[in-house]
Amino acid sequence: MEMAQRIESRSPRIGEPAPDFRARSTGGEIQLSKLRGRWVIFFSHPADFTPVCSTEFAELARRQSEFDALETSLLGLSVDSLYSHMAWVRAIRETLGADVRFPIIEDPSMAIGHAYGMVDEQSADSMAMRSTFFIDPEGVIRAITCYPHNVGRSVDEMLRLLKALQVVGSAQKLAPEGWREGQPLLCPPSDIAEDRQDWFCRFADAL
Repeated sequence: MEMAQRIESRSPRIGEPAPDFRARSTGGEIQLSKLRGRWVIFFSHPADFTPVCSTEFAELARRQSEFDALETSLLGLSVDSLYSHMAWVRAIRETLGADVRFPIIEDPSMAIGHAYGMVDEQSADSMAMRSTFFIDPEGVIRAITCYPHNVGRSVDEMLRLLKALQVVGSAQKLAPEGWREGQPLLCPPSDIAEDRQDWFCRFADAL
């Protein structure tokens, strides 16, 4: 695995460029910067053949077409070797009936994990690697989520957050609590006349 830029000591933040990297994966060599022009959901897991991660990957595989429709690439990562990834993908297909077609990157040195702050410099293993980065088509991080190793991520929430990020970016509006596709958005405060009673919180369709 070759890092395409210097690994920083702190975690990247929302609004910053996603650290570039080049590494082997189950889909061949991957360089993050070559995925520009599409959204990328880059997510890590502690290890292959772990129960919670197996359910996550199986459900992501079953619903990959929904991410494809949103012009979004799924990209997994763990410290395990490429050969372990391949065996795990086969086991998921045979045991859970899901065909994982998105790439899973190997990171045996945890170099990518360190670059993204998934693990810190003192970490001896990858148990903290349950992070998800939502990266826009320009390569900028737009959202980050982090789960403990014993609680699975929700694919529904990943899709909801992705759709919200896409719509607020194009519409220059705000997504309210629990926003779902097709629901009204909020106006930024600067777009609302201060003499209105609802100056601090107005839906875009409430003219």
